[in-house]
Amino acid sequence: MTTDLLWLGALALPAALAVVLLRRSDGPARSTAAAAPVTLLPLAVLAVLGTGAGTGSGVPAGAAGAAGATGATGGLVLVDAVSRPLVLVATVLYAAALVVTARAGSPGAVRLTALLLLCCTGNALALLAADVLALVAGCLLTTVAVALMARLPGTAAARSAARVHLALALVADVALLAAAALVVGAGARRLADVPAVVADSPVLVPVVALTLVAFGIRAATFPLHGWLPLLESTVAIPVGAVLSGSVVKIGLVGLLRLLPLGEVALPGWGTAVVVLALVGGLLALVPGVLNDDAEVSLAYSTVGQMGFITVLVGVALAIPELAQACALSAVVYAVHHGMAKGGLVLSVQIWQRHGGGPLRGLVLAGAAVLALAVVGAPLGSGAVAKYAAKRAIADGPELTVITVALPFVATVSTLILVRTATILRRHVRPGPVGADVGLVSWAVLCLGGTAATWYLAARWVPVLSVPALDTVTLWQATWPVLLGLAVAALGAGAVRAGLVPRRLQSFTVPRGDLVALLGRALDAASGARGGAPAGTRGGPDRPG
Repeated sequence: MTTDLLWLGALALPAALAVVLLRRSDGPARSTAAAAPVTLLPLAVLAVLGTGAGTGSGVPAGAAGAAGATGATGGLVLVDAVSRPLVLVATVLYAAALVVTARAGSPGAVRLTALLLLCCTGNALALLAADVLALVAGCLLTTVAVALMARLPGTAAARSAARVHLALALVADVALLAAAALVVGAGARRLADVPAVVADSPVLVPVVALTLVAFGIRAATFPLHGWLPLLESTVAIPVGAVLSGSVVKIGLVGLLRLLPLGEVALPGWGTAVVVLALVGGLLALVPGVLNDDAEVSLAYSTVGQMGFITVLVGVALAIPELAQACALSAVVYAVHHGMAKGGLVLSVQIWQRHGGGPLRGLVLAGAAVLALAVVGAPLGSGAVAKYAAKRAIADGPELTVITVALPFVATVSTLILVRTATILRRHVRPGPVGADVGLVSWAVLCLGGTAATWYLAARWVPVLSVPALDTVTLWQATWPVLLGLAVAALGAGAVRAGLVPRRLQSFTVPRGDLVALLGRALDAASGARGGAPAGTRGGPDRPG
């Protein structure tokens, strides 16, 4: 009970400061807001110390065991091989976002700080939830915080994007509430008991369907992924960092907690999840490249990477024998992606501020490290995560098609990040700017992302293995990246040679693609007054 109270106190601290900041005016609250990252320190300390948590070595067979490992604390929070690393990543990301927000000093920074703190509380609660009701509460709090942050810019585009997000979030939350009611009615209020109870109950099919809808939306998986790039085109950059780095990971945790992974084989459902995830992971290339907004490109990269993670969930759903390895591999990948992608999104603001000064080389080097990690280049955190994923499904001979297709997700990410780099070249504020606390916090993400993933794979989740440095392994991590660079070079050469028509060069996919249609419908229904259409904005810079 003592450890439970420690965790609850750590969760309550940022929420309490958020309430204080929301009740005070901007003037006297600025100094208080600057101390906001400190309120996340207890969460980080508890995650590092692993209070009441196992190391992951005692995880029983099946992903249900992975989700409710022997590391669970009493009855209020669940600290295990799933929640522990993801909470640590969340605290690091939110702290960095809060530091950058405070350093920017833009109008509304205090309110944004308060909402980031509320979002962090909901995010962490959803990751640590030990019972169904706590999971629901965490998801609802996150929905409210993100919806309020989405409206902060106050533009027509921001309001439209906020409406689309809220519509899809409500669908996800209603589906979650329905699934929770069915699960509790079946006699499984504690999340550790849900997989086994659901597997043997008549509510199996509706719970699986509702869970896939609820957390598929939250994980930004195809085809209802468009809310993420739509939001990232309008929100402040630190908000985009936590959306891509941590908020979407609630979707993964929800899938691991509520699906009957490791308990029963559901090949039909599993195959459908794998196909949709692969399609989404590969098709993210089209809108990711055909747009002129760096944050939108990065958001589509996240859609592709979350597709990679969801493939592992689909395999676990279809083949119970692989569920444990797939679940833990998905967590390792989520840790890597959270640190690297969150840092990469923050790189946009760091580059805008420091890219024209004496620290330009340092910023380029840090962004390159993060980008190489995201695409899975050798020795980076992405290589560790992807190696663990491939090893997890290597024992399934019927999964050959998946193992062949997965490397091309790295090729897609490479092409999207090359496009992002070309966009950002012209978005640099002139004038030298010296080092500041925002740059330092970003540098921690650059260095910590790779180290955290290697440490997690080798120590916290010893059931997995890290890649060896042999020629074959290094080549398997290298060729998808080289393929992406080669395709990008060919495309650039074709443009310079005049082989690509100007109309095609200027063609863009609407931000949010499929979901953009929902935005237009909502705008028409609400009689939206003039202003920019959904998914547009006035310029490259947003309030930090």
